[in-house]
Amino acid sequence: MKYVKECLIIFGITLAGEVLNGILPLPVPAGVYGLFLLLFLLCRGILKLEDVEATGNFLLDTMPIMFIPACVGLMESYADMKENLIPLFVISLASTVIVMAVTGMVAERILSGKKTEEEKGGEKK
Repeated sequence: MKYVKECLIIFGITLAGEVLNGILPLPVPAGVYGLFLLLFLLCRGILKLEDVEATGNFLLDTMPIMFIPACVGLMESYADMKENLIPLFVISLASTVIVMAVTGMVAERILSGKKTEEEKGGEKK
């Protein structure tokens, strides 16, 4: 019963993301709205991590399986893509490097901000 409850919570948040995507005129995917809504609920303590953790871990563990249809689709459309293969490869490589770099810089900034807060908190004691 626990997994059913967790699935309902996750799917409810996903549905709320779909609704927000339909209401708001921004070019943001519905999944992103859902993720931000989940993050907001978790950060505010409205939703506890334990309320979605087991099902979330299961979904993360099975996520690679979800890429199989996309890979098969790419293999089937190889003939259409082979003339643009080098630009596709360069774009994929460049965007991957940029995303990794930006993610690393943001993570470093967040971690250095936490260290600064801990140091300030330690001085007050």
